[in-house]
Formats: sequence, structure tokens, C-alpha cells
Amino acid sequence: MKYNMDKDFDFSAVSLKRSVADRFRLFSKKIAPSHSETLSMMMDFFENNSLSPHEELGPNMIHLEKNLKSRINAVIAIIRDIEKNQTKPTVAMLQALFEEAEPKKKPLILENNNFRADKESQPPDAYNRNRLKS
Repeated sequence: MKYNMDKDFDFSAVSLKRSVADRFRLFSKKIAPSHSETLSMMMDFFENNSLSPHEELGPNMIHLEKNLKSRINAVIAIIRDIEKNQTKPTVAMLQALFEEAEPKKKPLILENNNFRADKESQPPDAYNRNRLKS
């Protein structure tokens, strides 16, 4: 984020220990072109993230990490449950339907010009009817 500092500079002096001032100058060179921009960015960071320099991030970050891991594990469990109870049974049912729905290949019935009227060449129903009559 680039900060636009006013063209009309209105400076104010802040008294710092020499060691802190030297440390800040080194830090400021890495962050922004001016000390004012560096301080402004630092203050914005603390205010935007509701942080205080008196608090340590260690316990807060560990707590946040634990919460994230538990939520991720919960999401994974939900996805596994959906897969187990919904997706796999549905896929199995669809596969079973498609296997039964495939048309079975039947041999072509060709016209038989050599038709005989004997009992063996008659269809089974006609054969059984003739059998019952005799």
C-alpha cells in the first residue's frame, strides 16, 4: 500500500534513545522510503488487525492454528460422510441400473424357408398344445 504524504511537510520531533532510533532507521529503509510512511504503516497494521504491542502473537497464533485445524478436520469428516453415505451408494445404484439397461444381444431370427409341419419344428406352445390333445 502506497502512502501519499502531504506536499507541505509539517514535522514534529519525537525523542528516542539513540539505539532505538538507529534500529528504526534500518527497519524503515526496508519498509518504506520515509520514516513517516513507515510509522504510519506500522500504526495502520496494529489498528487494522486489532493488535497491541503488549500482546504476544504466540498464544493467539497457536489458538488460531488449533481452531483452523479442528475446522478443517470437521470439513474432512463431513466430506467423507457424504462420500460414504451418498456418493458411493448412488454410484452403485446407477451402475446397477446401467448394467441391467444394456440391451442384451439376441441372435437375429432369420426367415426359415424350410418349414416342416412336424412336432419338433413347431414352436414350444404349439407343441405342448398338440401333446395335450393326443
